[in-house]
Amino acid sequence: MSTKASSHHIEHGTAASSTDQLVGDFKALMTDVEALILATASHSDGSISAIRGKALESLASAKESLSTAQGPITEKVKELAEGTDDFVHRNPWEAIGVAAGLGLLIGLFISRR
Repeated sequence: MSTKASSHHIEHGTAASSTDQLVGDFKALMTDVEALILATASHSDGSISAIRGKALESLASAKESLSTAQGPITEKVKELAEGTDDFVHRNPWEAIGVAAGLGLLIGLFISRR
C-alpha cells in the first residue's frame, strides 16, 4: 500500500471514529436524561408529571431518529472526507490558500473581541 493510500485510509478512520464518538456521546446523554426523568417519578405534581411525560415522548422520538439517521450520517462523513482528500490531492496549493484564508478570518474575528 502506498503512502497516499495509507493516509487516505487513516483519514476515513478518523472521520468515522469522530462520528462514532459523537453518536456515543449523544446516546450517553439520552441515557442520563432518561435517568433524570425517571428519578422525578416520585413527584406527583401535575405540571411535573406532564413535563415528564412530554420529555419521555421527546426522548423516545430522539432515540428513533438517531437509530434511523446513524447510517446516513456515517456515510455522509465518509463522503465528505473522500471529497476533501481528493480536492487536497488534486489542488494542494488551492487547499493551502483556503486554509490560510480561513485562518486569517478566524484570527480577525478573535482579535475583534
